[in-house]
Amino acid sequence: MTKMYWEADANADALKGKTIAVLGYGSQGRAHAMNLRDSGCDVVLGLRKDGKTWKQAQEEDGWTPKEPKDAVASADVVVILTPDMAQPDLYNEFVAPNLKDGGTVLFAHGFNVHYKQIQAKDTVDVVMIAPKGPGGLVRRTYEEGFGVPCLLAVHQNASGKAFDTALAYAHALGGTKAGVLETTFAEETETDLFGEQAVLCGGVTELIAAGFDTLVKAGYKPEVAYFECLHEVKLIVDLIYEGGFARMHEFVSDTAKYGDLTRGPRVVNDATRKTMQTILTEIQDGTFAKEWIAETKAGQKNYKRLLEEDLKHPVEEVGKKLRANMSWLNKATPKKEYKQLATSGKAKQ
Repeated sequence: MTKMYWEADANADALKGKTIAVLGYGSQGRAHAMNLRDSGCDVVLGLRKDGKTWKQAQEEDGWTPKEPKDAVASADVVVILTPDMAQPDLYNEFVAPNLKDGGTVLFAHGFNVHYKQIQAKDTVDVVMIAPKGPGGLVRRTYEEGFGVPCLLAVHQNASGKAFDTALAYAHALGGTKAGVLETTFAEETETDLFGEQAVLCGGVTELIAAGFDTLVKAGYKPEVAYFECLHEVKLIVDLIYEGGFARMHEFVSDTAKYGDLTRGPRVVNDATRKTMQTILTEIQDGTFAKEWIAETKAGQKNYKRLLEEDLKHPVEEVGKKLRANMSWLNKATPKKEYKQLATSGKAKQ
């Protein structure tokens, strides 16, 4: 069993007397900043004065933000929580010229470091604390006296104390209450991208759409197909989340279990697994990263087209009409609690 780090392992003094600059105030940025402040850390926000989050941070949450350059200049630890594709320019313009020797750069996702879009000077520490949950959950569990598990990685240890700094940071977020697992930038990045593409986002949505299309094409009502192939996904996923496959099997019928065990492998078969391996190889060798970086630099035209097509799928139209009658959904998790998927790491930023 891989070692986990808990509250007793963290040295909170590793952040004592240090100023932490949080750059970015989205899903993760707000949660990190608020939790750190409530843990007694000296926190400053680095935001663009004309950005939409400046006003939110100042008027709603009581911060006195600074421009990124000024925030970095006063900091010992700089936390970069903006979207992946915005990070290299932010780092080169504001962080690299202003971060003091002996300082720490902290990320919540390893993409830019792993794929060498950001290369810090060798006089600073480079670490990662990646909470395994959306920002809203990171904040809410902290307020409730709990936390979410975190991944910790050290890429560069100039000070000799990078691990201690990172673990103290996770502790201040509330992560040591749920457990902190040590990893590497490479492992976190590659597994995170694979999970998003093959299972959590790409895999799930394509499976839902394919199931819906199969039923509708066979003549079944779109509304019934929606309930069977999309609506009930949450019921099953919640059970798996709470207790793995065993809990799901405990609460579904024997008929469902037999269908699962005999037909599931026909859907996710050897050909599917081979494709998954290809996707993983493209992540490992940098093919995906190069493609996404090039797409962004070219204006994301193809990405926007694909997204528009995805959102025009018939299951979306049927779902909007049915969900309009589901009054309980108005009380569901607020939007701001979900990860901003475009930032990668499933709202890493």
